[in-house]
Amino acid sequence: MARSRAAYEYTEAEDKSMRLGFLLIAAGLLSLLGLGCCWLRPALQERGGGGSANCTVLAVRQLGERFACTFSCGAACRGTARYPCLQVLVRTSRSSAPALLHEDERQLRTNPKCSYIPPCARDDQENSENVTYKQKYWKEKVGSQPFTCYFNQHLRPDDVMLKRTHDETVLLHCFLWPVVTFLVGVLIVVLTICAKSLAIRAEAIKKKKHL
Repeated sequence: MARSRAAYEYTEAEDKSMRLGFLLIAAGLLSLLGLGCCWLRPALQERGGGGSANCTVLAVRQLGERFACTFSCGAACRGTARYPCLQVLVRTSRSSAPALLHEDERQLRTNPKCSYIPPCARDDQENSENVTYKQKYWKEKVGSQPFTCYFNQHLRPDDVMLKRTHDETVLLHCFLWPVVTFLVGVLIVVLTICAKSLAIRAEAIKKKKHL
């Protein structure tokens, strides 16, 4: 009787496999829930209130106004520098009115008046050179060539963005890795249970042969 009961108990290795499987299942579900709240919800809101259009550059200019940015010079060292404001005005296929172009949603929220925020350097001159380089890029390399831009009705409906913060790749990864983790956990649990079931059947057949 004791031997029969022992046959149904999981070994230490099988017990570890079951724990690992349940841990992966829980991690997959929690990751899916967390990523859904942090990434998927804003991404769907963004895509639900926006769309794409064809844009053509109308004007590229620097304003006289300068904006502050924060640079890092070490673990506990931070400072403030300034950069000139670059504006890229475009015409979109959805409207004849000029629209201000932004890099993405983050840049739009950080500085809705400008089209570009350079990496903040300690030297103001370096920041100005980065903005001037971007100005030449839009004037000389892009020019009148049409390109795809995006708009978002939830932010500033009269402005457009060069790229989305939440694209299809981000949405894919929000689902892919949690689901893969969940499925691997389920697979480990199922294989452990099947292996135990086969071992019990083999033990039962072995006993019948000895009878």
